[in-house]
Amino acid sequence: MITLNACTLPVKPKEWCKECPSSLGLFSRKPKATEVQGWRLFGKVPPKSVPTKDPQQITDEYQARAKLRDQEIAGKKNNVEVTSTTALILHNRPKNLPSKSPEEELRHKQQYATMIEAAKKREVKEAKQKRKQLQQQLKVEEKLSLSVKCWNQDILPKWDAMVNSKKTRELWWHGIPPCVRGKVWQRAIGNDLNITHELYEICLNRAKDKIKVMADNANFEQSSEMDINKEDSVELIKLDVSRTFPQLCIFQKGGPYYDLLHNLLGAYACYRPDVGYVQGMSFIAAVLLLNLDQADAFICFANLLNKPCQVAFFRVDESIMGAYFDTFEDFLKENLPKVYHHFHENEVIPHIYIIDWIFTLFSKSLPLDVASRVWDVFCRDGEEFLFQTALGILKVYEDILIHMDFIYLAQFLTKLPEDICADELFRSIDSIQMSIDKRKFSQVLTMHKDKLKDTRDTGSLRSFKDTSSIRSLVTSQAVL
Repeated sequence: MITLNACTLPVKPKEWCKECPSSLGLFSRKPKATEVQGWRLFGKVPPKSVPTKDPQQITDEYQARAKLRDQEIAGKKNNVEVTSTTALILHNRPKNLPSKSPEEELRHKQQYATMIEAAKKREVKEAKQKRKQLQQQLKVEEKLSLSVKCWNQDILPKWDAMVNSKKTRELWWHGIPPCVRGKVWQRAIGNDLNITHELYEICLNRAKDKIKVMADNANFEQSSEMDINKEDSVELIKLDVSRTFPQLCIFQKGGPYYDLLHNLLGAYACYRPDVGYVQGMSFIAAVLLLNLDQADAFICFANLLNKPCQVAFFRVDESIMGAYFDTFEDFLKENLPKVYHHFHENEVIPHIYIIDWIFTLFSKSLPLDVASRVWDVFCRDGEEFLFQTALGILKVYEDILIHMDFIYLAQFLTKLPEDICADELFRSIDSIQMSIDKRKFSQVLTMHKDKLKDTRDTGSLRSFKDTSSIRSLVTSQAVL
């Protein structure tokens, strides 16, 4: 019996609360409903029910899908872009355009045949050119091999007897093989200064000591005797070494020839304190180092710069330089009168472009292989060939130069084209006549030296302003 609101109701314990929400049994376990078949993370999953198919039906569906795929591929092939003229001619038009007429199709086939024939002719021509180039290369290599053999076996062992022979001079003119070039240069330049390897080591050690002292003394001041003793110019060397043949990437800091070039130039500045280091020397020293050992390169370098022309230019002797320039202008007028008059009309004087050519012996102005051939003959013929080469360069570009004004002339002559052909240049050089009224180059040069000496004695020396201005011009051209 349960008492509720003072009323006694006879009810069964579970029947009266069936409709009461609070008596629904929220935490009671309900019977499991039918679970949906599928993937579950934990627990067992009953297998999915797959309807069974007839094997013939499966085969038919597979063949239908394969046929549909083949149609899609065929459609893509029909819509491929034509990437060549030949394919365009032979290719059928798209389905949405009218088909080709028989006449048009025949014409296209003929055009295709013509194109194929032209392509075959071009291939035959290219193959013929390649064979010709290969044959020429083989001839050059064979000629070079014979030249090396001749130099090593016939000329160098009998240098004194063979140096002036016709055979030697002819081989010399066509270029010395690179593998024997250093030996020939060394013999041709000579060693009139009697420099030894021991002397080079002494000069090198002095240069290193000088650099070390200058590095230790941060407040180093140049002595008042700078014009007499120019050993202090070793400090300028490191500025120029990295600018020497930058395209080769071997003379820059960290390169294999950086220290060698620096050592050679420093040793020379201590060997010749009256000259010191002058901008432009680095190119000459670099060319020698490419063909000789370090000590032998130093010996050739010192003897080469002891030649009269190099002494005058590197010491900036304006009177002697003036004699060389006047001599050059005489031969320019004799060989290239149009260029001579055009230069005079535009006030293009020789020292604008000749200084840089002479200072570096054309190693900076010409490609290295061409400059090396110029050096070959220069070692044989001396300073005269330098000015003959300058005239040869002007003759190669004569037709261009006579149409330029001052600005373009100065720019062109200070930076020559890099594609100059060595054979063309040497043919031009060979055509230059180095005599005026039966007077040779040396005789004309002596005449101008005497003339300048007479005018200097009378106090009316013609010069290019003063030595300091020429020095600044030399420096600016070397930097460029």
